Amino acid sequence: MPEAANILLVDDQPTRLLTYEAILANLGYRLVKAGSGREALRCLMETEFAAILLDVSMPEMDGFETAALIREHPRFESTPIIFVTAVHMTDMDQLRGYQIGAVDYVYVPVVPEILRGKVQVLADLHVHRRELQRLNRSLEAANAELHEAHQRLRDENTRELERLNHTLELANAELESRNALLRNEVRERESAQRELQTAAERKDQFLAMLAHELRNPLSAVHNAVQVIRVQARLDPQMLSMSELLGRQVNHLSRLVDDLLDVSRVSTGRIRLRKTRVDLMDVVRQAIEMSQPAIQQRQQTLDWEPPAAPVLVEGDAARLIQVVDNLLRNASQYTGSGGHIAISLKTDAAPTDLGMAVLRVRDNGIGIPRSMLDQVFDLFSQVTPSFAQSRGGLGIGLSLVRALAQMHGGSVAAHSEGSGKGSEFVVTLPLHDRQPAPNAGTNCPDDAAEPEAKGLRLLVVDDNADSVDALGMWLRIEGHRVEIAYSGEEALLAAMSHRPDAVVLDLALPGIDGYEVARRLRREPGFERVCFIAMTGFGAYADRERAKQAGFDHHMVKPIDYAVFSQLLAQIEPLDRRAHGAAVFQLRATG
Repeated sequence: MPEAANILLVDDQPTRLLTYEAILANLGYRLVKAGSGREALRCLMETEFAAILLDVSMPEMDGFETAALIREHPRFESTPIIFVTAVHMTDMDQLRGYQIGAVDYVYVPVVPEILRGKVQVLADLHVHRRELQRLNRSLEAANAELHEAHQRLRDENTRELERLNHTLELANAELESRNALLRNEVRERESAQRELQTAAERKDQFLAMLAHELRNPLSAVHNAVQVIRVQARLDPQMLSMSELLGRQVNHLSRLVDDLLDVSRVSTGRIRLRKTRVDLMDVVRQAIEMSQPAIQQRQQTLDWEPPAAPVLVEGDAARLIQVVDNLLRNASQYTGSGGHIAISLKTDAAPTDLGMAVLRVRDNGIGIPRSMLDQVFDLFSQVTPSFAQSRGGLGIGLSLVRALAQMHGGSVAAHSEGSGKGSEFVVTLPLHDRQPAPNAGTNCPDDAAEPEAKGLRLLVVDDNADSVDALGMWLRIEGHRVEIAYSGEEALLAAMSHRPDAVVLDLALPGIDGYEVARRLRREPGFERVCFIAMTGFGAYADRERAKQAGFDHHMVKPIDYAVFSQLLAQIEPLDRRAHGAAVFQLRATG
């Protein structure tokens, strides 16, 4: 059995060394760690290594200097080196690394699968090289024995020895040819992996930043529209314009959310929070969400509910998204005055639970038969010119299919052709035939109509337009509001005004919202204050990070004012008398 290959891990940060070790631990290699370039050189003098994972940025002797010294030694001139870097490398920096002798680069944060793949390829090459060396030594020994035999039996065995040597030469040539092919395949695979990784990272970074940058101005417009809507109650024309602006802001927000959801589905980062859900409640909420778009186009909607609850196991929010996308798609491809129908039934057999069947029909432009298999593909549109006039990116149905499959179901499209309408059928496995207690609600009955009350609120955002408009609306609603535009101002305002709740943007310059929440949570008395994150970042990881920092709630810009109002209505004001004499100071460690 071949001896396990040695891999040298060089990094001045112990946490990274532990990370590399954890990633490579199950490959069966002997992992040797070095905390500096000098220590790495000492290890090389003692042990032969199949590959070196070398950090570029190290104190005293950086990765380039260490690699140059390694290459100067005849024993190590062919040892493969993979540079690890956490900063962007210019073309000249990469060229310098390759000239020194690097075979590849790995960028932090390290993708475990890619690192394992690169190291495994180099280790396998090393093992093959050692095996070839062993074979060559064996061949040399065999040749020596043959030579001795040739000397002893030169007259009798000359022709036989010549044939044997010829066979050995062919074997060596075949081995060399196979090694050359293997090296070419390795280089092509590594190049393809780098290109895929770079493309995926750029796409995710672009979508996340795009969503954040779009949500900030959308939040400002959304907040201003809400103030206009409250102030314009007696002016029908202004109220109509504010509702128009509100619909367009909501539409833009949906496009941003759909873009992010497509990215999350494609990378497997959507996590379902499954509970027992009544699909009748899901359909009702989806109808409420899509009703403004349907009414705007003067379309009619028929809803045919089942006689009994239809229970499935799923994520209620994602199932509402499925139905809402189907209704909006039907409205988008149905002309003014058109008709949409939605029904929900079960096909349960006597011997099993069966399936829930949701149908959304319309009398719109229909789908050509040639397009039926493509309507669920990403960015696919039946009639691009018609879709562009109605808005949309061609990603809603792709999300519907992905979310239905994640729930163990499916979706299919049916149409008799262009101009004959369409029907989309979603099937989901039933969970139970009996309704759960209080099915369809996540709140206790006494919280359905919370009692309104004025609160002391601290609202923090570096987007002045957005926070000023939000503050104006909150004051109209009867709350006492303090505004801050940075983390430093937020800390001072919180200590001075003692709010009942802090509405805090996360991406603040200087001291960000996470740090503000952590510092205030450490102060006496602030353990009872409600912290609400208000941000353009809404991924699962962002919510978990906010929760760890001490936030109670997480709201994505532009915020839903109905949900926000209900949340504020359930916050109890702090007892001012109990805390009126207290003196609060920021800790020096903060």
